[in-house]
Amino acid sequence: MLGLLIVGIVAFIIPGILTWCNVYNCIADKPKKEKLTSTLTILIGGMLYFLLLDIEFEPAGDWYEVINTLQHHNILSSEYWLIKFIVLFGFIGYFILLYNKASELPPLLSALSIGAVMILNIFQIAYACQLLVNVKGDIDCLLYLYHANILLLSARVIHRHMKEQVELFRNRLTENEDNKTADRLLNKVDSLSKYSILIFIAFFFLVALIELIFVLLGQGFDAPIKAFTETADWTFSKQIPPPPVDYDGHYLCTVAAGGHRKVVKPLRLGTRRNETIVVNRQLCIANAFEELIQVKTPKFHKKIRTFYNTHGYPLSRKITSPARADIIYIIMKPLEWAFLIFLYAFDLRPEQRIARQYKYIEPSKN
Repeated sequence: MLGLLIVGIVAFIIPGILTWCNVYNCIADKPKKEKLTSTLTILIGGMLYFLLLDIEFEPAGDWYEVINTLQHHNILSSEYWLIKFIVLFGFIGYFILLYNKASELPPLLSALSIGAVMILNIFQIAYACQLLVNVKGDIDCLLYLYHANILLLSARVIHRHMKEQVELFRNRLTENEDNKTADRLLNKVDSLSKYSILIFIAFFFLVALIELIFVLLGQGFDAPIKAFTETADWTFSKQIPPPPVDYDGHYLCTVAAGGHRKVVKPLRLGTRRNETIVVNRQLCIANAFEELIQVKTPKFHKKIRTFYNTHGYPLSRKITSPARADIIYIIMKPLEWAFLIFLYAFDLRPEQRIARQYKYIEPSKN
C-alpha cells in the first residue's frame, strides 16, 4: 500500500498540482512562482512522461527489428537522430525567455528563442499525433497532459515576452516629449511590425538551418518527415515490420530474471514444478509466505492464490524490459517486508523456509 501510495503521488498528484499551477499562471495577472513551477513541469514531467511511455509501449527497436508481441517499435526512427536537437534547441529557447526579461535580451536572440519555441511545439504536436493510434486507456492519456502543459507554458512565456516588448516600445515613445500622439502610435505599430517580421524571419532561418544540418550530415531535406514515417506501429508509420515473436512470462518470477542485477539482486537458479528460473530473495520470501499461509489457513490461501492467478499473470505480461522489472520490484518492496515480518512472527525457522523455496541448481561449468 505504501508503494502504491508513493506511485500515486508521483504519477498523479504531482502532475496534477503542476498543471493547476500552470493554468493559473496563464490566466492570472500576477503569476505565482512561474519560473519554479515551469522548470519543475518540464523536468519532472519529462521524466514521468518517458517513464510512462516506456511502461505502456516499450519501444524496443526500429521497424525492421523483430520484437515480441507486447512491445512496440521505436516511435521515431533512430536513423534520423538529429531531430532530437529540435527539442533541445526549443527548450533552450524557452528557458532563455523564461529567465530573462525582454529588456535584457538583444532583439535577434529574442526572436530566435521565440522561433525555437514555435518549432518545438510543432514537433511535439506531431509527436503527440504519432502516439495517437496506440493510446487506448485512461493511463495512456496522461501522456497528453505533458504535451498540453508544454503548449500552456510556451503560450505563457511568448505572451509575457511580447507584452514586455510592447511596454518597452511604449516607454521609449513617452521619453520623447516632442512626438505627437499620432506619431507615437505610428511608431509603436511600426516597431512592433518590425519585431514581428524579425520573429518570422528567425523562425524560417531556424527551419532552414535545421534542414541544412540534416543535409550536411547526410540525412536529407526530408529527414524530419522520415523520422516519423520510417517507423512501424504508429500513426504516421509507412513500414511493415517483421512478425513479432510470442512472449510468455512466469508471473512475478519475471522480475528476478528481467531486472537490472544491481536492483533486483538475483541470487541463483532454482527449479519448481520442473521449471528453471532465476531466483531473488523477494521471490523466495513471497513463496515462503504463501507456503506458511497454505499450512496455517488453507482456505485463505486458496483465495490468495486465486487473486494472484487472476492478476499476477496479466501483470507479468507487461514486464517486458529491465526498467519495468525494476519498477515492479520496487513497488513490491513494502509487501516483501510485510511478508518477512509475518514469517518471523509465526514461523519457528523463517530463514530455513525461505532458503528451501525453489530447489537449488548447481551452475554449469561448461
